[in-house]
Amino acid sequence: MPHTTETATPLHRLALNETPYPPLPEVRKALADSVAEINRYPQFYADDLMAAIAAWRGVTVDSVMVGSGSVGVALQTLQAYIQEPGDQVLYAWRAFDAYPIIADMAGAERVEVPLTPDGEQDLPGMRAAVTDRTRVVILCNPHNPTGTVIGRRALDDFLTSLPPDVLVILDEAYTEFARDADDLPQGLDLLRAGHHVLSLRTFSKAYGLAGLRIGYGLAAPEVVKRVRAMSVPYSISELAHTAVVASIGAEADLDRRITEISTERARVQAGLRAQGWRVLESRANFVWLDEPERAASFHAACADRGVQVRLYPDEGIRLTIGTAGSNDLVLAAARQAAAG
Repeated sequence: MPHTTETATPLHRLALNETPYPPLPEVRKALADSVAEINRYPQFYADDLMAAIAAWRGVTVDSVMVGSGSVGVALQTLQAYIQEPGDQVLYAWRAFDAYPIIADMAGAERVEVPLTPDGEQDLPGMRAAVTDRTRVVILCNPHNPTGTVIGRRALDDFLTSLPPDVLVILDEAYTEFARDADDLPQGLDLLRAGHHVLSLRTFSKAYGLAGLRIGYGLAAPEVVKRVRAMSVPYSISELAHTAVVASIGAEADLDRRITEISTERARVQAGLRAQGWRVLESRANFVWLDEPERAASFHAACADRGVQVRLYPDEGIRLTIGTAGSNDLVLAAARQAAAG
């Protein structure tokens, strides 16, 4: 009997909002040059990295904190601000899956305010849910998983309305992909305007360093001092430090990749809408199919083609924008699912 070899279907990973591209060439070279030193411990608290980020973002070093991805910085922040039983963390839901996890880890009482029917964070509803036990509010802008954004005026009004002791974590993990959003506020600008915010940023998304787990926060020095006290020594590897420094020196190449992803996002949104799918307007590197009844069939059709997408049962699909070839497979799968 002749021997036959079956070729495995290539896997297209469009479920975790990763960039489809490998690290930039400058970053790969810097990492290769640093591998020989991984027998050495990194800095105790990543002081040099925080200084590099401070110089890059135009702030003082006492306004910067770093952690294991942006979620690591968020956890440290909750651990610093949740002090007593009954202290609350408030956020919209649905949202990033890690929010309830880190709230529980910090011992917080979770307050989850439903999104609006248009997939937006309900700021009036969130403000009404604030109590004298609210310690931290988390906003995600652009929002995960819907890709919607909070405009400058709405966010400013919300922040101004809060009690002065409530800290707002502004999760800006996807802000690099929102350059075409004219009204998108920047956390650093809000911080400079005197708002009690922590701008939460990551190198996992646009910069393509998800596997190195590196994020940072910008906040007033008194907030940073409080949060840094929760830092784990040696938690930022020297490889992560090297990759970040190389990344922030390669902005032109990064801009080209962001443009490619934004162009593909527009193409995918238009293609899905032309097939009759309800797709929210996204400013991130993913799109949200607001299709509670058809989400499962869409997910199955994608899986048949070796495409992983994120299914939220009875809610919708979060679809990461991939390469043009991966996106073509998604549109073909959507056509199949739409046809029944």
